[in-house]
Amino acid sequence: MKKLQSIEEFNEYKNCDGTVFMFTAGWCPDCRVIDPVMPDVEESFEQFDFVSVDRDEFIDLCAQLDVYGIPSFLAFSDGKELGRFVSRDRKTQEEIESFIAGLSK
Repeated sequence: MKKLQSIEEFNEYKNCDGTVFMFTAGWCPDCRVIDPVMPDVEESFEQFDFVSVDRDEFIDLCAQLDVYGIPSFLAFSDGKELGRFVSRDRKTQEEIESFIAGLSK
């Protein structure tokens, strides 16, 4: 999974054909629980790019996007939001895959 480096990079990815942003933080135990399954999720949905967004590094972006709980997922394609799976609840691999499977580009 790529790691977001800048707001400019966020805008580039957002305007691509399909990007799923995973909002996370190093101190988040629920985020660490899903880290090991994310490579499998990425492999199952190769039509999307996956980008990790560190909530602490991009707190203003999180506020702008109304992402207050982590781990959370936002999907974009061609600048339009396709869907969001935003909450502070722990997420399972099945829930993440179900969210991504329900996206339509």
